[in-house]
Amino acid sequence: MKFIHTADWHLGKLVHGIYMTEEQRVVLEQFVQLVEEEKPDAVIIAGDLYDRSIPPTDAVDLLNDILFKINVELNTPIIAISGNHDSAERLSFGTSWYKHSHFYLKGKLTDDFSPIMLNDVHFHLVPYAEPGLVRQILQDESIHSHQDAMKSVIGKIESQMDQDSPNIFVGHAFVLGGKETESERTLSVGGSGCVTSDLFGPFNYAALGHLHSPDALRHDSVRYSGSLLKYSFSEAKQRKSVSIIHIDSKGDINIEERLLSPARDMREIEGRLEELLDPSFYQKQKIDDYLKVTLHDEGALIDPINKLRQIYPNVLHLERKIDVMDMKQKQVFQSIRSEKKSELELFESFYHEMTTLDFSEDKREIMESVISVVKGEEERK
Repeated sequence: MKFIHTADWHLGKLVHGIYMTEEQRVVLEQFVQLVEEEKPDAVIIAGDLYDRSIPPTDAVDLLNDILFKINVELNTPIIAISGNHDSAERLSFGTSWYKHSHFYLKGKLTDDFSPIMLNDVHFHLVPYAEPGLVRQILQDESIHSHQDAMKSVIGKIESQMDQDSPNIFVGHAFVLGGKETESERTLSVGGSGCVTSDLFGPFNYAALGHLHSPDALRHDSVRYSGSLLKYSFSEAKQRKSVSIIHIDSKGDINIEERLLSPARDMREIEGRLEELLDPSFYQKQKIDDYLKVTLHDEGALIDPINKLRQIYPNVLHLERKIDVMDMKQKQVFQSIRSEKKSELELFESFYHEMTTLDFSEDKREIMESVISVVKGEEERK
C-alpha cells in the first residue's frame, strides 16, 4: 500500500498581517498534481487543516476545492483528523456521509476506537483532545497530562488491535524531543503537553501533525510531515515537503519525500542599507519573497523600510543588528543580576566575557581590595 502523509495546512493563516491563502493555493495545487501522479491508496491529513476555529471564508472555499479534487475527481480516499487549531465540532459536520465517498474525517475524539480499514491496513484516527476531555470520555480520573491521555487512548486501541495487519496511527501531538518553531501553538505549559515516542510502539507508522518540519523528530516510524509553507521566520531555513509512505503486508515501511515550491519563499537577508539597495545585489535576489531584513548600519536612517519596499515589496520585518545585540546584552545582564551575585562574582563574569585569561588568585585579591575601598567611600558619603 502507498499513502501520502501531510499535515498542518493552516488554511487562513495570517503572517505579519498578510493572509497566506493564495500562497497556500499554489502549493495545494502542486499537492493535487502529486496525488494525480503518484496515485496513492490514501491521503492522510494529520490535523490543523485550518489555522483557527472560525476560519475565513476564502480558507473554507480553498479546503472544499482541494478535498473535492482529491477525493471526488481523483477518486482517492482521504483520512483526516482535527488538530489543536481546528474546531473539532465544525470539522465533524458531515462525517457520517463523507464515508460513502471514502473520506474519513474524525473531528472529535469519541469512545469508538474502531480503525479505518483500507487494503488490509488499519488506520487508527486520534484527533487532538485536551486531557480533561479524554479523562471524561474514558472515565479515568488518573488522566491529567497529554502523556496520560495518549497512553490511555493507545491502550484502548491496542486492546482491540489486529496484530496480524499493518497498523497506522494518525494523530496530532507534541512528541518529546521534537523541535519547535514560533508558528506552533503551545499545547500546555511546563512540559505537560508532551508525549513520549515510545507510546507509538504498537504501530508500524505514526503519521503526526503539529510540528512544522519533517526534521522535527528523528525516529524510524514516528514522523511529522511538516507544514506546507513557512509560517514564521523561525522556519526560514526549513524545507517543506510531504511524505510518501510505502508499507508492505508485513508492516515494513519505506519513506520518500516530495518537496513543494511556494510562489514566494520566506527568507532572511542582511547587510548595510546601501548594499541591499545596490542593483548588483538585488538583481541576484528573488525580490518578491517574504523577507526579514537585518540592517548593519549604526547611524540614523531615514525611512529605511519604505526605501527597501521600493525594491523588495514584501519586507515583513525590519530590525537593526545593533538593536538585536543590545537586547541580547540586556538579557545576559538581567540573567546575571537575577542570580544575585556579589560584586566580585559579577566582575569575574565580566572578566571571562572580555578575555580568555585566567582570573588568578592575585587578580582576585586586587579586585577584592578595590571593591572594598569603593564600598567604604560610598558608605562615608
